[in-house]
Amino acid sequence: MTSRPLRAAGLLGAVLASAVSGAVLATPASAHSPHRGAAVFVQTDNLRGNTVVAYDQAADGSLHQAGTYATGGLGGQLPGTGPDHLASQGALAYDRAHHLLYAVNAGSDTLTVFAVDGDRLVRRQVIASGGGFPVSVAVHGSSVYVLNAADGGSVQGYVSLAGRLVEVASWHRGLGLPAGTTPGQVGVTPDGRRLVVTTKVGDSIDVFPLGLLGPAARPAVTRTPGQGPFGFTFDAAGRIVVTESATNSVATFAFGRGATLTKVAEAATGQQATCWVIGSGDHFYASNAGSSTLTGLTEGRRGSLTVLGDTGTGAGTVDAAVTSDGRFLHVQTGVDGGVDSFRINRDGSLTKTGTVTVPGAAGGEGIVAV
Repeated sequence: MTSRPLRAAGLLGAVLASAVSGAVLATPASAHSPHRGAAVFVQTDNLRGNTVVAYDQAADGSLHQAGTYATGGLGGQLPGTGPDHLASQGALAYDRAHHLLYAVNAGSDTLTVFAVDGDRLVRRQVIASGGGFPVSVAVHGSSVYVLNAADGGSVQGYVSLAGRLVEVASWHRGLGLPAGTTPGQVGVTPDGRRLVVTTKVGDSIDVFPLGLLGPAARPAVTRTPGQGPFGFTFDAAGRIVVTESATNSVATFAFGRGATLTKVAEAATGQQATCWVIGSGDHFYASNAGSSTLTGLTEGRRGSLTVLGDTGTGAGTVDAAVTSDGRFLHVQTGVDGGVDSFRINRDGSLTKTGTVTVPGAAGGEGIVAV
């Protein structure tokens, strides 16, 4: 089921203004009291039928399966990939303000919208992704952006109205990537002023300023020759923390005037296939698929990075999520389709609390902790 692009100029203007200001346009998923414990949602990206598997997190950080929900779409696999079928970060995104979950269906070129009630999901909508092979999704306020990997890459924007997405045709941006290359992630800066896309083999970080008319027509492009920027997150100061897959490093970049970026620091993990990164306070954790490890790093006041050490995981370490209280980390292990769970200690070290095998999730990517 898809939604048509907005056509009325008056309505579009009102939607754009409210989306940029962050006005609450979507309604909560349910009037019922939410599930009191933490919940973790894991996307399988299964080629025969994509699903999201829900888990309850116990007080000790271990996970216990609570339900399985079909997205109404198919998973996909990029040629040449192993434990990371989408070769991306952020295939699943949670809208905490509106209790909505967004899941990409790479094999169907669609995006699924779920309403979230604790550890339960209700599928509300399946909408076209505005391109081919969607791999990453980001939400800020009432704006949602989907990153498509096929045909040179593209970003499509939507507005959330009463818990449903409405495509804004004028918010479509082509990336023009070389044939055979795909982008890594889409995200919005915490202040809502910039849309960020990493291009991996394209060796650039593209930043679109965001305004009343959506993303700027052209991005400010920061070239990173030979670095392979892949996954990213943001620190407390609004700097971007990026994995550099070609050099197996993690780097911090600061935003200058407009949408330009300046590298502040870089630290090598000493591992293989360093592609995903998640943060908890001033600690960051990079997933190394080729080494089956997590590398912990701590960040200094001005964005400097210090490696804390490595923690072993199941084979094929990929996407990860940290609970909202910063106490636990859950990471997907793509070879067997598992999730390893860890307690985050005060010094940034990790203590394992359990492992689960997610049904049908080998190669799957996309995990969020609610």
